[in-house]
Amino acid sequence: MGEITPQMVRDLRERTGAPMMDCKKALDATSGDPEAAIDHLRKQGMKSAEKKLGRATAEGLVTSNVGPSGRVGSIVALACETDFAKKTPDFQAFLTDLCEHVAQHSPENIDALSKQRWKSGDQTVEDALKTLVGKLGENLQIAGARRLENPKGFVETYIHHNQKVGVLVSVTTGAERDKARESLRDLCMHIAFNKPDGLARSEISPEMVERERAIYMEEVKGKPPEMAEKIVGGKLEKFFAGRILPEQPWIRDDKLTVQKALERALGAGSKIEAFACFVIGA
Repeated sequence: MGEITPQMVRDLRERTGAPMMDCKKALDATSGDPEAAIDHLRKQGMKSAEKKLGRATAEGLVTSNVGPSGRVGSIVALACETDFAKKTPDFQAFLTDLCEHVAQHSPENIDALSKQRWKSGDQTVEDALKTLVGKLGENLQIAGARRLENPKGFVETYIHHNQKVGVLVSVTTGAERDKARESLRDLCMHIAFNKPDGLARSEISPEMVERERAIYMEEVKGKPPEMAEKIVGGKLEKFFAGRILPEQPWIRDDKLTVQKALERALGAGSKIEAFACFVIGA
């Protein structure tokens, strides 16, 4: 084995970002072969990452991106253990790249995303994440990822100032983009504040509805059956109105529902097609 020089160690550090001592050990283990040393560091980083999985991830960032046409957008939430990690250039660069990846490759869910090829290389997204875990020394988790596209309308996004809450929404509308943009941004802020469960009542499980009904029935026990049913029906309406986005009271005017406010701003037939809301530390 040839001598491992300080310059070789520095070169490997510049290429990988790994600590100097780890670079020295990797070069020692691979007889000074820099390419083999990189593979060695990756493997060691992944071993280290496995040990860190499962640790609490209450910190992190949400980022999003909307394309120039306003018809395609993506949003990603990346969670970590500490405030320090999320401020590192490596964390932020990975998050930005991951958001672009989601926009390009449209994974169905996080599991599918993890298995996709990363930057057309040999690594998967999961491999790249584990490499970053090894480099930063703490657990990282993709807490959310979504791509939305609307050829008959627009998508818009909102990231709260703490960057721990983010929303992406898709709305079909015949309005011009400049007009739609302001309304969609307000809609995103409404979603961030109210955190709806879905777009339709069918998205709430029958078990949850029946549990609510049972509670309400207990509250009206002893009342005449017709009166009890009327009261319970009214309470269920309020239950749905608090959870279903189009039915929620509009954040800027609670005398209007979200759907009515949207149509008033963007025209009849305007419709919310999909949304994603990610919260770090929830």
